[in-house]
Amino acid sequence: MSKILKLSKREYIASVKSKGFIIGLILAPIFMSGSLIALAIFKDRVDTNDKKIAIVDRTGEIAEHLVKAAEDRNKREVYEEETGKKVKPSYLLEIVKPDRESVEEQRLELSDKVRKGQFHAFVDIGPDVIHPGAGPDNRVSYYARNPVMDEIRGWINWPINDRLRKLRLADAGIEESEVGDLFHWVNVEGMGLVTVDSGTGRVKGGERANEGRAIGVPIGMMMLMFLMIMMGVSPMVSSVMEEKTQRIAEVMLGSVRPFEFMMGKVLGSVAVALTSSCIYVLGGIYIVRRMGLAQYIPYNMLPWFFSYMVTAIFMLGSTASALGSTCSEPKDAQSLTFPTILPAMIPMFTMMPVLREPNGSFATGLSLIPPFTPFVMLLRQTSPGGIPAWQPWVGLIGILVFTILSVWVGGRIFRVGILTQGTPPKFSNIVKWAIKG
Repeated sequence: MSKILKLSKREYIASVKSKGFIIGLILAPIFMSGSLIALAIFKDRVDTNDKKIAIVDRTGEIAEHLVKAAEDRNKREVYEEETGKKVKPSYLLEIVKPDRESVEEQRLELSDKVRKGQFHAFVDIGPDVIHPGAGPDNRVSYYARNPVMDEIRGWINWPINDRLRKLRLADAGIEESEVGDLFHWVNVEGMGLVTVDSGTGRVKGGERANEGRAIGVPIGMMMLMFLMIMMGVSPMVSSVMEEKTQRIAEVMLGSVRPFEFMMGKVLGSVAVALTSSCIYVLGGIYIVRRMGLAQYIPYNMLPWFFSYMVTAIFMLGSTASALGSTCSEPKDAQSLTFPTILPAMIPMFTMMPVLREPNGSFATGLSLIPPFTPFVMLLRQTSPGGIPAWQPWVGLIGILVFTILSVWVGGRIFRVGILTQGTPPKFSNIVKWAIKG
């Protein structure tokens, strides 16, 4: 055991003292959360150029209302009251007389004007939109270069539908003043389940659901787990291959057994991952508390996070070391790196289905498969609503058993592969070494 600890200390010191570790420690979270950082940097750099929009109203009843709604919006939202600074673009709506005989030709002409920059977009209001039937003329179409991501398309929904309701009331002979609350929009609020306070026995109302807590915390912890695996496991294939090809391994094996050599490297990777994760977790807690969001920090999940991370690195690290010992060339190590981290990548691909139904059969089954348990179970545990209390413990037992098996099999492969020179890694050889040692 003392030899394993000495080897792991050597690996740890060699890793944390390198410039690559420091640079990776700084750059890794930047790359992993680059889009969020970009949003924070450019949040004040909003495009404030005025947006000119053409309105083709084939009903003759809606365009004027839209123009007035845009003018009211421009007065309220475009400039800050305190500073007078322009913070949003003005919406400049221009009414275009509809061509009832050449509908498609008019749409083509307006599309060309959008391409030339004369208009930002144009809206085509069908003639039957007030009392829609089954025909194709009961739609409101928004034409733009990128209509899916265009904020104006979302804004224009309300004034159009507001006007349609009023027109339909008038056609039905109902005075708007008689049904003043008809246009009052009620949002459906997401609420947590009602509980009972264990101390007082009083009923506690459900808390209002928060999207940041429901999505940000599970994804954040899973991304941190994935980052630790990438930093701690993926370099091990190349590291073992280099020590083998440079004959360093042969010198080391004069003093230690192959299994001790492998475990020393794995323990060193665990120590590096623990150091990095502690820095990120403490730094994240500090930043979140400074932002006034301390209530969203899942302190109760931190022991589970570190338990899952350590077992995952033991499980995948022993596999990476074993596969690295079978390589004699860098290209072989590169080809085997992907299979090593595949158990960490598959949960990333299934992240959204698991978040959507954390207690569904798919999420539950996937979280109880040992190679995926550290990632999927952590994602499920941090999701709102929780999961049955027995499942994390069963998952953890499964990981421990599978980790012991991985270390044992990895040790058998490592013992043969580390002393084999010039033989490319073949699946048949790896299986034979795992069985026969």
